[in-house]
Parts: sequence; C-alpha cells; structure tokens
Amino acid sequence: MDSLMKIAVDFYLIDAVIGLLGLFGLALIIERTKALYFTYSLDADGFTAKVMKLVEADKIDEAITLCAANDKKPLAHVAKRILERSDRDDHAIEQSLDIAASEVAPGLSRNLSYLAMTSNVVTLVGLLGTVVGLIMSFKAVSFADPSQKQTLLADGISLAMHATAAGLLVAIPVMFFYSFLHARQGKLFSEIDRNSAKLIELLKSRDFGQFHAQVAYPTAVTDKKARPTTGKAV
Repeated sequence: MDSLMKIAVDFYLIDAVIGLLGLFGLALIIERTKALYFTYSLDADGFTAKVMKLVEADKIDEAITLCAANDKKPLAHVAKRILERSDRDDHAIEQSLDIAASEVAPGLSRNLSYLAMTSNVVTLVGLLGTVVGLIMSFKAVSFADPSQKQTLLADGISLAMHATAAGLLVAIPVMFFYSFLHARQGKLFSEIDRNSAKLIELLKSRDFGQFHAQVAYPTAVTDKKARPTTGKAV
C-alpha cells in the first residue's frame, strides 16, 4: 500500500486522473450541448401549428412529409409516427405516441448521466489525492530532522490540498453545465408531451363535425306521394 501511494505521489497519478476526467467531462459537455441546443432544437409551437393546419385541411400526406423533412428533431419524429397511424382507432394512435417516445428518449438522455457521475468521481479522486498526500507527508516528517519538520509538513499539506483544489476546479464547472443540460433535456421532453397531446386530440376529434340541422335533415319529410297528372278535362 505504501509503495502504491508513493508511486501515486511521485508520478502525479492523481493529477493525471483528474485531468483525464476533466477532458472526458468536456467532451460530454460539447456533445450534449450540440445535440440538445442545435441538433434536436425546433420551434415547437410553430412546427405544431403547421402540422395541425395541414391535418385540419385533411392533408395528412403533406403533414407526414413536413415531419419527415425534420425527422432528426424528436418532436417531428414523434409527430410523424402519430400521423402514420392517423387512419387507425384511438388506441392505436395513443400507442404510437408511446412507441415514438421510446425511440427518441435514448437520444435525448444519452451520456447526460455520465456528467453527474464525472463531477462526483473527480471530487472523490481529489479527496483521495489529499488523503494520500497527507499520509506520505506525515510519514516523511516522522523520519526528518526536527529543524526541518515544520517546513516539510507545510509543503506536504500544501501539495496534498492541491489535489482537492484540482478536483473541485473540474467538478464545479461540470456540475454547472450538467444542470443547464438537464433542464434543456426536460424542456424538450415537455415540448414533445404537450404538442403530441394536441395532435392526438385533433386526430381523435377531426371525424366529428359540428351538428347542423340542415345537414342532418336536408329535405322535409312528407307522408303524401305525388300523383301523376292525367291531362285536362274536356
């Protein structure tokens, strides 16, 4: 154990691990920011309004084409799946939402949990570095000359605390960006739920027109039949 701790201190292994975890977190932040703020971003209200307008005009094919043109956007993908089953019963339409949501959910949540893990792990690694550094410092002081003990102890503690500082310097920004990305993810999920519910409600009700008496009863019903004419009497 002592040899492992000595290697970790002498070769700055703790600092190297913290640096690698920082690069890993940075890569995740860049990838998730690009995905959630650019690749998956869509004017949800404007897009849904266009789709619903086409549905109201009974132009389902054009609505599906519009969704297919934006199929990389989760909302458009879900809307396309729902419209593809618009000719089926209500249960099938609702089921299409569950299927589509299960298809887009992995892309929205991919790798995001690793950011929180990185923040927690890098903090613990920094703490480990501090503990290891303090242990090695106290051992070195115990065999040092009395006149040098204070200086060696101060230098050892300072070196050990650098590990905690380095860990926190990585963990704090990672957790900061994780909070923003998690909120963005939740917003995209809520947009999908809200707008897909509107589309499903429209598809369920579009076959039921408003009641009009003249449409329901276009002609008056009489109990008399027309009699054929026999010509004029002489």
